[in-house]
Amino acid sequence: MKILEITGGSKLTGTIRVSGAKNSAVALIPAAILSDEEVTICNVPDITDTEVLCEILTFLGAKIKRASETIVIDPTQLENREIPENLAKKLRASYYFMGALLGKYKKVVMTLPGGCSIGARPINLHLKGFEALGAKIVEKDNCYTITADQLKGANIYLDFASVGATINIMLAAVRADGVTVIDNAAKEPEIVNVATLLNNMGAKISGAGTSRIEIEGVEYLGKCFHEVIPDRIEAGTYVILGAACGENLKIDNIIPEHIEALTSKLEEMGAFLDIGSDYILVSRGEKYKGIHVKTQTYPGFATDLQQPLTPLLTQCEGKSKIEETIYENRFMHIPYLNQMGADIRVKNQTATIIGPSKLKGCDVVATDLRAGASLVIAGLIATGVTRITNVEHILRGYENIVEKLNNVGAKVEIREI
Repeated sequence: MKILEITGGSKLTGTIRVSGAKNSAVALIPAAILSDEEVTICNVPDITDTEVLCEILTFLGAKIKRASETIVIDPTQLENREIPENLAKKLRASYYFMGALLGKYKKVVMTLPGGCSIGARPINLHLKGFEALGAKIVEKDNCYTITADQLKGANIYLDFASVGATINIMLAAVRADGVTVIDNAAKEPEIVNVATLLNNMGAKISGAGTSRIEIEGVEYLGKCFHEVIPDRIEAGTYVILGAACGENLKIDNIIPEHIEALTSKLEEMGAFLDIGSDYILVSRGEKYKGIHVKTQTYPGFATDLQQPLTPLLTQCEGKSKIEETIYENRFMHIPYLNQMGADIRVKNQTATIIGPSKLKGCDVVATDLRAGASLVIAGLIATGVTRITNVEHILRGYENIVEKLNNVGAKVEIREI
């Protein structure tokens, strides 16, 4: 078993380069199979989620070439086979193969995917979209068979602005007959990135990044070269870390507009931020005041950043609050932060943090990806040694996290026990 061992108390200085966006790459890789020719995707993070998706592509018969941060996907020999449960359950984003295979072959068979246990994340909106396009769905023992004689454009309204459903419906609709309109679509930058890939392949998608996306179906999609956008959640995590224990820590290769909801809150707290065109220079403030954060869909405060933010709020004077509106099970990191010396109480999806608290290292568990990031930040703030188990969750979403942290002065290592 692997553990992440952190010796806290170091000031961090230097530069952390942000990798390509996990939440974008995990949709772009399945989207590539819609092409009838080779697709090249660069700035792909080397994380376990992208490795698993490439495993699924190989299982389906695609040819994969990977060099550094670039993946070349040749789908010309692809076979529409049932994706085995042991692969589908490794990550939530395997569900993008539902939309991609349905769009290309008008049929897909796969088990409901896995991922972090952060609360109910039903795929009913995805299925509703597929049905609107003309698909029939049969579910047996958690395995879905989705078929269509023909996919036809439709007007689809999402009851919730779901990123996954928006992308999956785009994937299914891009080769359908006629025009599909998605209303109340999610607006996240990752959706724009996926739409850009599809348009580079020859699709006709407009409105990505707004609440109304229009897709005019095409018969053929071809070769393209595409770049994954910088990871705004990784960027936000490291900016929070800089506010916790940074001294002129530079977070580079980012799009600052993507994390404005976070940086405005950090400035409200009292952090020192110098925001450039593609970087943020951040230092710990002298004294932090408590803030109130409410998670929302983009461009609001990202649910994926509330967990990394929590240990920083333990260093604020007075009372801070985090109201979680997206997932109902996203406070599993808090018992471990309290174990480290925090004073946090949870009631009705709101965490109240009383500070400042002196955190002390101890043995903790990463219950999910962003909870793991939260514990990494807590461990770097704390005195003594913090040992985190279930580090596989962290490695799913943060490329080369140990090297990146150690390069700026942290004391972190992965050990086998």
